[in-house]
Amino acid sequence: MSKKLPVISGKKLIYCLTVIGYQVVRQRDSHVRLEKAIEAGVHKITIPNHNPVAKGTLN
Repeated sequence: MSKKLPVISGKKLIYCLTVIGYQVVRQRDSHVRLEKAIEAGVHKITIPNHNPVAKGTLN
């Protein structure tokens, strides 16, 4: 049985990702773009800055 996904705000999710090495690159409207340098290049992720972030987005 899988665990339920937590209810989390976009602001807290962005903070958690910065703790593990992502950097905020830009923001447009309510979406924030983060990047992290990895061996294969750069990993990019866009996070909606909503409260709460939809559970399907976290999946």
